[in-house]
Amino acid sequence: MMILRRDRHRRMPWKNGGGETVEIAVSPDGAGLADFDWRVSMATVAMDGPFSVFPGIDRTLSILDGEGMTLFIEGRGPERLTQASDPLPFAADAPTSATLIDGTITDLNVMTRRARFTHSVRRVSVDGNSEVAFEGGTSLVLCHRGDVEIDDAVLAAGDCLLVSNDVATRRSISGKAELFCIAIEAI
Repeated sequence: MMILRRDRHRRMPWKNGGGETVEIAVSPDGAGLADFDWRVSMATVAMDGPFSVFPGIDRTLSILDGEGMTLFIEGRGPERLTQASDPLPFAADAPTSATLIDGTITDLNVMTRRARFTHSVRRVSVDGNSEVAFEGGTSLVLCHRGDVEIDDAVLAAGDCLLVSNDVATRRSISGKAELFCIAIEAI
């Protein structure tokens, strides 16, 4: 287990130059936008416009803050994405644009290289003591709001726990928090 603290996340420009992203984790370590196997990041979106295109990549978006946006993904109907919505998976190589619903938003973006990895993202609320399941492969838990303790790892808002497992495990969790649980598996 490794804790990725909020103040250590890497800031970098968007691929299309339209804004800035905060990279939480990437594999392999130090990979750029053209050669990552998987990537987890947050971005602040302040205006309507096109998304960067990533050939051969699958992505999932979730709204962290703000009213949300409507996505226009080639080959699909408009998708309204808000903080209450389930995380939205789609192909990152499909031309996509967004219209903000009412002002600036912050999103969570999970991307995996289609031929090598798959991923899933789920939102989890914690209030008290329970357990969290980690799949085999790589798991990340982003603490979006609140504070949480997973085994002996204490996460505050913006911190992320990175866990690599050969097999699925369950770990104790306590606190009051909103989390995003991300599972990444090799194909």
